[in-house]
Amino acid sequence: MLLTRRHLSAAALALGATATLPAFAQETINMGAVLSLTGANATVGEDVRRAVALAVDKVNADGGVLGKKFNVIVEDSGGNATTALNAARKLVSVDKVPVVIGEYSSGITLPMAQYLVKEGVAHINIASTSIKIKDLGATSFNLIGLEDKGNQFSSKDVWDLGYRSVAMIAPNNAYGQGVVHGFKQEFEKLGGKIVTEVLYTAGQSTYRRELQQMSRSNPDAYIYTAYGQESAVINREAMELGLRAKPFYAILISMSLSDTPAEIAKGQLGMEVGSVYGAAGKAYADAFAARHKEGMKTSYTGYAYDAVMMTAAAMNKAKSTDTAAVQAALKEIGKGGYVGVTGPIAFDADRQRIDPPYAKLKFDGKVVPR
Repeated sequence: MLLTRRHLSAAALALGATATLPAFAQETINMGAVLSLTGANATVGEDVRRAVALAVDKVNADGGVLGKKFNVIVEDSGGNATTALNAARKLVSVDKVPVVIGEYSSGITLPMAQYLVKEGVAHINIASTSIKIKDLGATSFNLIGLEDKGNQFSSKDVWDLGYRSVAMIAPNNAYGQGVVHGFKQEFEKLGGKIVTEVLYTAGQSTYRRELQQMSRSNPDAYIYTAYGQESAVINREAMELGLRAKPFYAILISMSLSDTPAEIAKGQLGMEVGSVYGAAGKAYADAFAARHKEGMKTSYTGYAYDAVMMTAAAMNKAKSTDTAAVQAALKEIGKGGYVGVTGPIAFDADRQRIDPPYAKLKFDGKVVPR
């Protein structure tokens, strides 16, 4: 992903940086990213890729890394664990990057990150929420709220909305299983009841059978989480079957609605990891819209942006691209409460973000606060 001087200049102007570009040494300093640019989550992956490009431009406009041009080598996972693992192997063995960010789906991120940790390479999680992320090992860092905190937030939100008897559907993978189990546990603590829980198989052409199973339990509301293109099928068929006569609540709503037409998504409620925060977040959102002629489609772009910016800062702090030195610098930066576009970022002793942000949202032509 080679970036032109025209791109660098545009980003510098968009972010209020100087338009005078630095002169770089010939060598380029790289980090890696594995994103889902094709497959069911391609909309999310492309949104995140745009954020990565914006961060690279910002770093280079501010002088690069160690006086050299900075770049992120982006590989496509295709929404497939094997492809993602091969991409990570290429980034480590061929490109020799010290840090890799990504993927998106927990079922893909976990094996990919396990390989990176085994190789001693730094991994930064920017989107996956499985609680198993915590157990990846000493070279893995996490910027996003995981299922334990997310389930506490969403179950309390659903309870506060007045729903007491709900039916759930989620993908049958590490992420979906964790959401259903964790939400049920937290919701029942509050006094609520899960009357039906369904784990769907990815890649089906229809989910009518699963939706009809849920409707027979006559819930107060439907709680779901699903990946973009699969979610579009679920939402369309729920509308056709009349299930939308009752409230639909999406866990990670921007992911769940990224490919659903607005007329079908209208009126849905949900929650999400926090997107952008404060002055830094506003500047980033403005720069993103100026660069790409539209706003962010999902809430994950800011985490990718922060991961790239923190990596560049860690390399400069360490005065090195050695992965062990960069990891040590990331830990030091994380002690001080780094101010990112997603808000203050501080790591605990296990390199997990402390107090990750969440938001209560709704769909009204687009995903907006409620």
